[in-house]
Amino acid sequence: MIVRWGLAELPGVLDELSISRPLLISTERWRHLQLPVHDHFHGVRAHAEIAGIEAAREAAGGADGLIALGGGSAIDTAKAVSSQTGLPVVSIPTTYSGAEWTSGYGMRDLSIPRKLGGGGARTVAIVYEVQLTLDLPARESAGTAMNALAHCAEALYTTGRAQETDAEALAGAPLISRWLPVVAGSGHDLQARRGLLEGAMHAGAALRAGTGLGHAIAQELGGRYGLPHGTMNAVSLPAALRFNSTAAAGDLARFGEAIGRADPIARVSELAALAGPSRLRDYQVPRQDLPELAQGIAERPAAKANPRPAPPDAVLELLEKMW
Repeated sequence: MIVRWGLAELPGVLDELSISRPLLISTERWRHLQLPVHDHFHGVRAHAEIAGIEAAREAAGGADGLIALGGGSAIDTAKAVSSQTGLPVVSIPTTYSGAEWTSGYGMRDLSIPRKLGGGGARTVAIVYEVQLTLDLPARESAGTAMNALAHCAEALYTTGRAQETDAEALAGAPLISRWLPVVAGSGHDLQARRGLLEGAMHAGAALRAGTGLGHAIAQELGGRYGLPHGTMNAVSLPAALRFNSTAAAGDLARFGEAIGRADPIARVSELAALAGPSRLRDYQVPRQDLPELAQGIAERPAAKANPRPAPPDAVLELLEKMW
C-alpha cells in the first residue's frame, strides 16, 4: 500500500500508478474541491447503497482508476466498483473510518434492508490530508473515531489477528484516546486533528485482522435502520468489550496499557459518550426487533470471529442490556 500525507502528493501517486484517467467517487459535499481527475461522480449514498454503487459503476466506463474521497460510504462505493471492474482505488479519507486499508466493503441493500459484504477491491494507495477533516462535525468525528478505536480493540482478539496488526492496533489506540476529546472540543485544532488521523491510519491497518462482535452489532443496526456506522460502534463497543472481558482478558489488558488506563472499558465508555447517547432506545430501535436483530448479528462473520461464542440467545441478552 502506498501511503502519502498531503494532497500535493496525489499527482505523484497517480503517476506512480500510471493512472491518467481517474474517476472521482464522492458526495456533493466535495464537488468544488479541485483534484487532478478525468471525471466526477458525486452520487455516493449513505452506507454505500447498491443503487449508488451501480450508478458509480456506469460512470467508471472510461476510467483507468478510481479516487475515493470521503468517509466509509464513499470508499466502500469505490471498492465495490473496483471489485466489479478491476480498477485500482486511491483513497482520500475525510473521516476516521479506516475503510481505505482493506479490500472488503459493506453495501446496503434497501430491499431487505440489510448491510451486505463483498471483497476483491484493488486498494493500492492512500493520501491523507488533515485539512479535509477540519470541518467534520464533533459527533461525526467522535463516531468515526470510535469506529477506529473499535478496529484497534477488536484486532487484538479477533481470530485473524497477527503480530503486525497487533502492533498497528497498539500504536493507534493511544493516539485516538488522547486526541479524540481535544477534537471533540475544538475541531479546528490542527495538531489534534493530525494526531487523530494518524491514530485512525494505524487503526485502519489493524483492521486487516478483522473485527468482532462490536462491529457485527454496528453493521446490523446500520443495515436495518440506516444508523451511522461510527455512532453504532460507539454504542456497541463498550458492551462488546464487557461481553468479551473474560474470554479476552489478556488482550484487553494490553489495550488498557496502550491507552494508559487500568479500566479500558471505562475509558472507552467516556470516549463513546462524545458520539451521542449510549442506549439503543435513543436511536428509535424498537425493542420488539431485538430477537430478529440478535439472529442477524450472530450470523455475521465478525460475530463468528469473536473470542467468546456469540449465539443468538447470548446476543439477545446483550442487546437487552444495551436497549
